[in-house]
Amino acid sequence: MTSFRPAPAWLADAVFYQIYPQSFADSNGDGIGDFNGIAERLDHLAWLGVNTVWLNPCFVSPFRDAGYDVSDYLAVAPRYGSLDDLAKLVDEAGRRGIRVLLDLEAGHTSDEHPWFEAAAHDPTDDRYIWAAEGRPDGFVPSPGTRPGAYLPNFFAFQPALNFGYARANPAQPWRLPVDAEGPRANRAALRTIMDHWLGLGLSGFRVDMAASLVKDDPDKTETAKVWAELRHWLDDAHPDAVLLSEWGEPEVSVPAGFHADFFLQFGGPTDGLALRSLWSNGEGTVNESWDPLDCFFDRSGRGSPRPFLEAWGKASTALGASGFISLPTANHDFSRLNCGPRTPEQLPAAFAFQLTWPTLPAIYYGDEIGMRHLPGLPDQEGSVLGPRYNRAGSRTPMQWDEGPNAGFSTAAPDRLYLPVDPSPTRPTVAAQRADDTSLLHLVRRLVTLRTHTPQLGSRGSVEVLHAGHPFVYLRGGRYLVVINPRELSASCAYDGARAGVPLEADGVTVNGSTITAEGFAYGIFDLGADR
Repeated sequence: MTSFRPAPAWLADAVFYQIYPQSFADSNGDGIGDFNGIAERLDHLAWLGVNTVWLNPCFVSPFRDAGYDVSDYLAVAPRYGSLDDLAKLVDEAGRRGIRVLLDLEAGHTSDEHPWFEAAAHDPTDDRYIWAAEGRPDGFVPSPGTRPGAYLPNFFAFQPALNFGYARANPAQPWRLPVDAEGPRANRAALRTIMDHWLGLGLSGFRVDMAASLVKDDPDKTETAKVWAELRHWLDDAHPDAVLLSEWGEPEVSVPAGFHADFFLQFGGPTDGLALRSLWSNGEGTVNESWDPLDCFFDRSGRGSPRPFLEAWGKASTALGASGFISLPTANHDFSRLNCGPRTPEQLPAAFAFQLTWPTLPAIYYGDEIGMRHLPGLPDQEGSVLGPRYNRAGSRTPMQWDEGPNAGFSTAAPDRLYLPVDPSPTRPTVAAQRADDTSLLHLVRRLVTLRTHTPQLGSRGSVEVLHAGHPFVYLRGGRYLVVINPRELSASCAYDGARAGVPLEADGVTVNGSTITAEGFAYGIFDLGADR
C-alpha cells in the first residue's frame, strides 16, 4: 500500500450531509436552489449535528446532466449565485463547525468546455481521446473540423478527458500511454482546479466517477497511480483536505489515495450489492441489470444483513486504519429510504443502524424527515437512465414547512426545478421540529449520541452477536445495538451478563438470556452504565 499522510483527524468524526443545491433552498424566487438559500438554512444543519456538507456540482455548466457536464471548473454556475456567495456560505458554515466539500468531475467535461471546443478543431490536441479515422464502438462523431470521433465518459455530451490507456494496441493508435502529453496536462489541470478551490476555504472534494480515468484498466492499477500521485500532492499542499470517491469499492479506492469511499448502488465485482442489500426494495431507481434481491430493511423479513457484513468486512480488513468507508442513506442517483412500500414507521430502525455502524454516515438531504421518493417524474437534466431508473424522484425540493412549495421557494409551482411532493401528509422540518417524537428529533439524538460516544464512531470496535432478526451487535465492548427492520417481532438468545441502560430504544427488551424486538424496533443500550 502506498504510504500517504494519515487522514486529517476531523474526518474520523465526520457526519456527512449531502445537498443537491438546486433543490435545497431557493433564496431569490427563481425556482432553483442556490448558495444563499443553503446559507440561510445552515442553522438546521448545525441543530441536526452534521459537521460536513457535500454539495453536488455547482460549476458553470449547460446542465444537461445536472451539472456533471462542466464547462468551466474555476467558476460557479450563476443560477447558484456568485463566487462571493459561495465564499459567504463556506464562512458561515465554518462559524457553525461545518466543513464544505465540492463535487469534482475529474474524468470528463461538457462538450461546451473551451478545451473540447478547441480540441474539436485541432488534430494535435490530446486532452481528449480521439480516433482520427472512422467511428470505433462507443465513440461519437467529431462535431468540428477535426476528423474522426471522440470517446464519451457517460452521456455523449460528456467527452472523456484523456488520462491514457493502461494497455497499448497497435490497431488503435488513439490509445496513448498514461505519461503522454495530454494525460500529463490533465493531471496538472486537476491539481490546478483543486488548489483553486481549496485555497478559497473548501475542505475537499467528492470525486465523480473516480474509477473512470485511465481506460482499458481492468484492475484499475494505472487509475490508482493517477490518484496516488494526486494524493501525495494534496498531502503536501493541503494536508487538512480530503478526497472522497464515487468508486464503490473501498478496498481499491482507498489504497489508491482516497481518504474514504462510499458504498454505492454500483461498484466492485458485486455491482453495489452491499448498499442495495440494505435499502433497495425494487422500487424507485432500479437498474434492469440488477439481480432481484430481498433487502434487509424490508417489512417482509426475507432479507439478511450478511451481504452487507461480508462486503464491509472485506473492505474494512483491507483498509485497516488507512481510510474510511461511508454509508449513505441515499444519494442523488439512488432511491430515498422512504421509497415504494417502505413506510415512515420503518425509518427509525434504519437510522439507528446507519448512525451506530463503524462507517462514516452520510445523510441525504430530506432523509432526516423521511421525505418520499417520488415516482414517475419527467426527465429533468438527464435524470432518466432507464425504464425504471429515474433519478428525479430523489431530487425533489426540500420540505421546510407548510407554506407554498413546502417553504422551498416563492416561485410559481410550474417554475420549480422539480415539483414538491403533493401528498397532504408530506413531512416537513417545521412540523417535526415541533414534535419531540418525530424522526427528525430521533436522528438528531442519534447524531449527538454518536458524536459524544467514541465507541459508536468510525473507529470503535464492532462484534456481531446475531446476524439475523433481530440484528444485534456490540460497539466498543460496551454498547449493545439491536435492530429489527421487519414487521414481525423477533428474538434471539443473549448470553450477556447485563441488560444495560437504554440510551435510545423503542420496542426492544433485553431480559435475562433473551433479546426480544417488536416489529420495526431498535435499541441502543449502555452495558457499562449499570456496573
